[in-house]
Amino acid sequence: MATTIKAGDKLYVVTRRDIPPGYQGVQSQHGALQFVFDHPARGAAWFKDSNYLAWLSVADEIELMRLLVAAKDQGILASAFREPDVGGAITSIALEPGPKTVELCKGFPLALKELS
Repeated sequence: MATTIKAGDKLYVVTRRDIPPGYQGVQSQHGALQFVFDHPARGAAWFKDSNYLAWLSVADEIELMRLLVAAKDQGILASAFREPDVGGAITSIALEPGPKTVELCKGFPLALKELS
């Protein structure tokens, strides 16, 4: 059963540090939209009741795939965006708001942190 979304609960969007910074931004937007498209009720609840985002990064596509599998193993709703322009590679994923997602993502750095 999904937890109730409240103000401040974040949709987690995770991208890859091995792609250029601007591409990370655009691909992350695709990931968030993919989540809302794949999970319209959960996406609408997030948008209406919170609309907060966490933007994180992992090293590469392999790490994104590992995170996606871990999320699904824990029953966390997640969506992957596969970019057609790069052979369908996963460039970002989005994970639903909730305590399991917070725990799963707690060790990942903010996206573009390495540039600050």
